[in-house]
Amino acid sequence: MTFRSPRLYLCCIALSGLLSACAGVPVQEMSDARQAVEAARQADARTYAPEELQAAENLLQRAEEALTEGYYRQAREDAEAAREQAVNAQSKSSQ
Repeated sequence: MTFRSPRLYLCCIALSGLLSACAGVPVQEMSDARQAVEAARQADARTYAPEELQAAENLLQRAEEALTEGYYRQAREDAEAAREQAVNAQSKSSQ
């Protein structure tokens, strides 16, 4: 074995580790979205911000479906959008 072969092997391992970390399961994003939607519901957003709440719920559902199918990037994006919509709904309900 030459000196280059172990280095190349280690570089490949490091690169695969970085790539898998970027594409990992969006556990925190999903949790944040679920909590934000629930908080919006508790703030009576169904009455005061129904469009925003419905958008948040739809995005959360899409995120959960993407997560189930292994589309982690899409799940992360939808979960983040759901959280933003839910925060908007809650804010609108608190005014």
